[in-house]
Amino acid sequence: MQEQLTPDFGDYELIDTGDFEKLERFGPYVTRRPEPQAIWRRSLAEEEWRRQAHASFLRDGRSDERGEWRLRPGMPDRWTIGYALPGATLRMRLALTSFKHVGIFPEQAANWDFICDACRAAGSSGRTPRVLNLFAYTGGATLAARAAGVEVTHVDSVKQVVTWARENMEQSGLDGVRWIVEDALKFVRREVRRGSRYDGIILDPPAYGRGANGEKWILEENIGEMLAGCAELLAPQGAFLVLNLYSMGLSSTLARTAVRQAFGVPREEQWGELCFTDRAGKELPLGTYYRMKR
Repeated sequence: MQEQLTPDFGDYELIDTGDFEKLERFGPYVTRRPEPQAIWRRSLAEEEWRRQAHASFLRDGRSDERGEWRLRPGMPDRWTIGYALPGATLRMRLALTSFKHVGIFPEQAANWDFICDACRAAGSSGRTPRVLNLFAYTGGATLAARAAGVEVTHVDSVKQVVTWARENMEQSGLDGVRWIVEDALKFVRREVRRGSRYDGIILDPPAYGRGANGEKWILEENIGEMLAGCAELLAPQGAFLVLNLYSMGLSSTLARTAVRQAFGVPREEQWGELCFTDRAGKELPLGTYYRMKR
């Protein structure tokens, strides 16, 4: 089933979008960041954007991604927000990075809900399910799975990001996550050789990246092998998969086709865009997703 998803995220709000920027509230603080998909005009005046923004990201002129933040007095470089799941609240530490990110992709909360529900269903048989989170970043999906009581293996190639995810786990009152600092594809290859099995796999690959030892990841070139490996790792019954794509131009239909080739036709599937709507009613797509259950 094709569906557009927007999570109910009280600590996050998309205030305005346009002219390739977005104005967002994370908890009590408002940030202003580049957004290449906001091709329309802003609804609020420039003066209002300046008045509301506690932190504004300025590109360095050589890159669309790198730059620095201009902060208003009193704006901290770190703060924490929460996201409520049934029976648990995830606490995520945010920070202003030189790559314009703040440590969370709030649209992914729609997948956190799905992951939490799928993990609870998988654990209803009495055994403890195992979930693998690849390209796991600061761990929102990891914490959603762990809050549901499953065993979670969190894999990311950047040590500092894994440390950040561990801090989020501790702030959320959770423990017991297995942390792996390694290239995700290399880890999957090794798990296939070991004959490992998982009841859930979460894939959030970047368009381009580097592994812990300099391994090169290019989405279009490597996603086929990654999906084939994950198909061998995913349990044949009662298991789930979540795949996110952030590369502009890669659709959810493309993701569905690639997953079906590797995994076969699932029992249930859902695909589409992850979106937020600003106060003026403008819908901003922030990524595509595909998720399925065997």
